[in-house]
Amino acid sequence: MAVGIFDSGLGGLTVLDAVQKRLPDVPFVYFGDNAHAPYGVRTADDIYNLTTSAVERLWEAGCDLVILACNTASAAALRRMQESWIPRDKRVLGVFVPLIEALTERQWGDNSPPREVEVKHVALFATPATVASRAFQRELAFRAIGVDVEAQACGGVVDAIEDGDLILADALVRSHVDALKRKMPTPDAAILGCTHYPMMEEAFQDALGADVKVFSQANLVASSLADYLTRHPAMVGPGTETMFLTTGDPVKVSRGATQFLRRKVEFIKA
Repeated sequence: MAVGIFDSGLGGLTVLDAVQKRLPDVPFVYFGDNAHAPYGVRTADDIYNLTTSAVERLWEAGCDLVILACNTASAAALRRMQESWIPRDKRVLGVFVPLIEALTERQWGDNSPPREVEVKHVALFATPATVASRAFQRELAFRAIGVDVEAQACGGVVDAIEDGDLILADALVRSHVDALKRKMPTPDAAILGCTHYPMMEEAFQDALGADVKVFSQANLVASSLADYLTRHPAMVGPGTETMFLTTGDPVKVSRGATQFLRRKVEFIKA
């Protein structure tokens, strides 16, 4: 009955933590492709190849349903995977749609035409690859009209978080927010479009100001997954064991994950 969660590194642990709290009886298999992180500076083909390899490993672990907790993979690879690669008895879901549903206040599965929403000016903070893909804007256009999105590629933030250098990460966040504000001085809302960024949510909020509503993904994805499993119980796979897999050094990754989640986590080689 396991569900897979994939990320390029440690960022997806923010999603794992939220879904485990929401669904305590479901075993999860987490796959971190730490050997190839960060994905945000890679080409679309490279991201696609790495993501499909990781998803296949999660299928082997008994996960018929896999969540791409990595925004870069969701943006650069998911549509291509869904169109021509995923078998009919498997599902791979991304993290953008729950976020956009919350932003536009639409229910899951609401396929009515796009309409005007309260939010008009949205700041998107994401990796360079996610920004380049324009996947967020494409998904948003299916649900809302009249929303101005200004995207800021946040180079270096993921590396700093993965390295445990939160002082550098804080400085980079504030620099990227300053750059965004030069393009969009008064956003209504801000999207943290990378699962690493909730670690720095306080820095983003402080730099943006109290009037800007900041959306991050972990709890939204957890709610969406719980709803999905209620409606599609057959998609819970045959796996029964919670596992943490990594392509990197298990000792180093386990140490970083333990610091990240503030509880002991032990990774094994994928």
